Amino acid sequence: MERNTRTTFQGVVTSIKMDKTITVTVSTKQNDPLYQKRVGYSKKYHAHDEKNAAHVGDLVTIMACRPISKTKRFILVSIDKKAVAAEKADEVEAKLEASEGSAELVNEEAKPEAEAK
Repeated sequence: MERNTRTTFQGVVTSIKMDKTITVTVSTKQNDPLYQKRVGYSKKYHAHDEKNAAHVGDLVTIMACRPISKTKRFILVSIDKKAVAAEKADEVEAKLEASEGSAELVNEEAKPEAEAK
């Protein structure tokens, strides 16, 4: 075996709550021995992210290294695909109403109900 051939995984970042640490979920599929069907498995790894560059939802590559802490045994090699920035539902709804022009209709219908109360 070649020296410095290290295990690498590709997975999705699921948590960035710790400083310089990310939690990466690696998903694989294997044949179930009993049912002979493809079954999905996933495992979580803690990886060292020196610059806090990764965000939740990013597709990243991690590589095995020496133990950095009690649970960290991997380092972040690269961010392969950035996650799409998620917008809050209220913001999306407001943009949609503004583009359709339905915001004025909603406000006009709400006025008579408010006066009746």
